[in-house]
Amino acid sequence: MPEEFARKAAAWIKKLFQGLQPESPQNPGSVCQTLLNQINERRALLHAEENSQLQEIARRLRNKAFTPDLIAEAMALAAEMSERILGLKLFNVQLIGALAMADGKIAEMQTGEGKTLAAVPAVFVHALACGGVHVLTANDYLAKRDANWMGEIYRSLGLSVRYINQGMSSEERRKAYACDVVYATPNEVGFDFLRDQLCLDPCELVHQPFRCALFDEVDSILIDEARIPLVIAGGDAAPIDLAYRCAAIAGKLQPRIHYRIDEFARNIQLTDHGAAVVEKSLHCPNLYDLRYASMLAAIQDALHAQVLLRRDVEYIVKHNEIELVDEFKGRVAENRRWPAGLQTAIEAKENLPLKKQGRILGSITLQNLAALYPRKCGMTGTAATQAAEFFQMYQLEVIAVPTNRPVLRVDHPDVILRTNGEKENALLDEISRVHATGRPILVGTASVAESERLSSLLSHAGIPHHVLNARNDEAEAPIIARAGALGAVTISTNMAGRGTDIPLGGIPPKDRDNILALGGLYVIGTNRHESRRIDHQLRGRAGRQGEPGSSRFFISLEDDLMERFGIREALQGNMPEGKAIEHVQRIIEGQNLEIRQTLRKYEHIIEQQRKIVQTMRSAVLSGSGESLIEEQEPELWERLCRQFGQQRIAELERFITLNRVDELWSDYLIDIAELRSGIHWVSLAGSDPLNEYLHQVALKFESLQDRIDEQIIESFVGLQPGEDGEWPELPRFDRGATWTYVINDQPFGNISERFMKNLIQRVRQALA
Repeated sequence: MPEEFARKAAAWIKKLFQGLQPESPQNPGSVCQTLLNQINERRALLHAEENSQLQEIARRLRNKAFTPDLIAEAMALAAEMSERILGLKLFNVQLIGALAMADGKIAEMQTGEGKTLAAVPAVFVHALACGGVHVLTANDYLAKRDANWMGEIYRSLGLSVRYINQGMSSEERRKAYACDVVYATPNEVGFDFLRDQLCLDPCELVHQPFRCALFDEVDSILIDEARIPLVIAGGDAAPIDLAYRCAAIAGKLQPRIHYRIDEFARNIQLTDHGAAVVEKSLHCPNLYDLRYASMLAAIQDALHAQVLLRRDVEYIVKHNEIELVDEFKGRVAENRRWPAGLQTAIEAKENLPLKKQGRILGSITLQNLAALYPRKCGMTGTAATQAAEFFQMYQLEVIAVPTNRPVLRVDHPDVILRTNGEKENALLDEISRVHATGRPILVGTASVAESERLSSLLSHAGIPHHVLNARNDEAEAPIIARAGALGAVTISTNMAGRGTDIPLGGIPPKDRDNILALGGLYVIGTNRHESRRIDHQLRGRAGRQGEPGSSRFFISLEDDLMERFGIREALQGNMPEGKAIEHVQRIIEGQNLEIRQTLRKYEHIIEQQRKIVQTMRSAVLSGSGESLIEEQEPELWERLCRQFGQQRIAELERFITLNRVDELWSDYLIDIAELRSGIHWVSLAGSDPLNEYLHQVALKFESLQDRIDEQIIESFVGLQPGEDGEWPELPRFDRGATWTYVINDQPFGNISERFMKNLIQRVRQALA
């Protein structure tokens, strides 16, 4: 039924967007207006009905075959219920967004346009057609807030709804997934999926079949975080003291003498002299001998941690632990780590206790998690710049929805200074000037360190302000509540750049009219980002719902973006400033897409192999598969069944099989990680790394399948009952540890390095 609905609905709703003319966004067009009128006319009729009658209509919709002809009825019903329960009437532009999502598209709706409410009619339509919807949000707070906020609407429509947060029990999660609508983060859904794949008994499973997902802030989840793998780990891999020794050595090495950094500051390598110094310090005769590979890896990780990973930029130290900072959100990334050796090196660098990393039992990227849903849609304020990537990678079209009121925000040209010192002086002068008028100011910075440095300058200047960054994220709610007040100055990392509503006048609102007269919120950016979407998100904090506002970026020729990609040279030429920066951003976005597409080719085969292994494992777990022992060792099977009973032997085989599959798959992931980390070297011999990788992976997987069968039989044959007739206790993995990994260039390089090496040349050629 979902496939048939999707096919018919696509043709029906397509008419809506054919009438939406981009050259006149405030006039949707006659076709669009006719369809919207149908919904609004039906909504007007429903307005006169009693609640009980509306609930009866909802019940009838749930009990009949859903067709595209019923979409207008469902949309009108959801809109009417929303207005009655929350007192919020959906505007036409919100209905356009809802229709786009109902048709499996991405609705780009500007900040402040009411995306959360617009999602409700779309979720209702998908729940009727597909049987269940996961609404995937950016964090636990939003999952809980939106489920509670919109929950009464869903329940009035006859749908069950729950949310999932960290710390919930398996039983709570199982009840949530059984509902029609589930609010959760992609991480929680993904970790539950991975835990299900390690269950040893069917009663431990929590998930229902994947049907439909609505991605909130879809560009953040499916672009920025698409390749971040969710990892489930177990075992007991204890760290070694070598990390502390290497950290001390790395701290004494000098650039250009002992090591070299590439021009992108992404990778680092020892010089011959540096290697000699390390060998002497570690009492190692030859660092590049295979016997000392662990020492080489440890010193490379230590050097990477010492030089390339900066405290209060890429990570902070909080509560005596390393906490990574999400570069796109400016927040602490919960339960995120660097790959094991690098994580240990950072802990050693900061002289912290070294945590046990465990062994990886399973992983899945958010991109591959999204692929598990037959039906997808999403919403965000910034998707248009990545429209081509959404279609290429996910077959998702982007519909730019017009704003309900004209956007009055003024985006001023960038102010470009020569040095960071000049930029800071200009920022201080601008903030002082505007603050004197009483107009609220939001300053968006690139890192914790920068936010605190600017805070120090403002304090010396006597300008009262608040700072919001990953170090004090628990104070986010009260700081944001005051950020739009008269005279407020707020310095923030990207924490305030996405999904943050800053009400003019504060909460509760005061002096709102005065602030509107002053021009509304003034947003200042201290850096341009590689992605235009991040810049647009920051600008979007001002000028919401037709309010006045303005934005301006202050940047210097010493900023990372300017230095790494040759913009400084371009600006010293004849190219206009704004065009040079945006041109480079477009090139970088295209290059990043090329990297993600190539890396996807490397990941795709492993994901297909995971599905094969999990299909086999699921058959064993459910008892629907054939007995390997009965098939290959029939005499042993018959003897044990006579001695202990067939049911008991079948349970034992299931337990042994599941454990052996998990153990060997974990070993396989380690093997593949090692293969992948060095595969780029084959290009030096004229071979294609991708072809060689695919060939090697295919051979290794064939070997894995043989080993699984062999070890199951060996384990079963070698397992003997005790004198009392009971089977000995079998080992089990600790399967509870979960985290996400950072994807970055490793010290020895990786696949994306082949692309990044020519990026600066392409940028400079384009700017020439």
